[in-house]
Amino acid sequence: MSQNTGASYAAAGVDIEAGDRAVELMKEWVKKTQRPEVLGGLGGFAGLFDASALKNYERPLLASATDGVGTKVDIARQMGVYDSIGHDLVAMVMDDIVVCGAEPLFMTDYICVGKVHPERVAAIVKGIAEGCVLAGCALVGGETAEHPGLLGPDDFDVAGAGTGVVEADRLLGADRIRSGDAVIAMASSGLHSNGYSLVRHVLLERAGLSLDARIDELGRTLGEELLEPTKIYSLDCLSLIHTTEVHAFSHVTGGGLAANLARVIPDGLHATVDRSTWTPAPVFDLVGRTGSVERLELEKTLNMGVGMIAIVPQESVDVALATLADRGVDAWVAGEITERGDHTTGAALVGDYAN
Repeated sequence: MSQNTGASYAAAGVDIEAGDRAVELMKEWVKKTQRPEVLGGLGGFAGLFDASALKNYERPLLASATDGVGTKVDIARQMGVYDSIGHDLVAMVMDDIVVCGAEPLFMTDYICVGKVHPERVAAIVKGIAEGCVLAGCALVGGETAEHPGLLGPDDFDVAGAGTGVVEADRLLGADRIRSGDAVIAMASSGLHSNGYSLVRHVLLERAGLSLDARIDELGRTLGEELLEPTKIYSLDCLSLIHTTEVHAFSHVTGGGLAANLARVIPDGLHATVDRSTWTPAPVFDLVGRTGSVERLELEKTLNMGVGMIAIVPQESVDVALATLADRGVDAWVAGEITERGDHTTGAALVGDYAN
């Protein structure tokens, strides 16, 4: 009898059984994110979210966003640490959604791998689920795709999409901002998930540093620093909205503080942020010093220690700072909104960083 030598999916590199095991391993973590509005369980063709709760809104606006975590995934791969990258993903998606004042509702994820290692996939989903809990949203579904031949066996990437809701008359943004408003900065937890192409080029490629190397100024290994999870501000921002008047938020991601803040500043007004009001974490100086990166280039690429901005009227400053302090968020008044001069841009950093 001749053996069957025909082609098969498994022979092409796709392991369906491993994918099924990954789904089983992740179910317990997805369950932890459930909100009352979520219907059905993991494994369906679509995630279901009961929208009847939106009937309580006069004019509900749905907010959506999608993002990934960039080349930070390569640090996770090299370190063999997979759960924190899921936390990063939620931050990048849901903190964009909350900027307009929307409450995060639900999220889906997409995980692309060269080869399905069930435990690794489950670890990524565990991080996503933990991030969803911190953001107050549900993880209603996702997709794991195996791409042999396109990705190496240990290579992977992640992306996600989220949805939130805000009452139309409570929508935050540029039209609410007034001259005299205060710019409140919320500290980042580190590099977050932007600029890693520059960071990897400077620290790993040019300087040849090892991820296992302990860096005294960081107080830990380089790999531990680079994998520090992105802070999730969603519930902190919503708490501000519920306790005091807020005019706008700005999520500081790719492009840096000034560029992202300028996105919410209306024509005729200008935001000035004073660098002397904070000291960036040592990792920012490490990147700049090691790569001889000019300050402007650093500020165009990295968050420099500020992950989220709230713009509030002066009379709301004390309550806003107290609310954030109660939630364990390091925050301070970093600048103000003024009338725009003929030669100014939407937002600018002035002064020197505090030592």
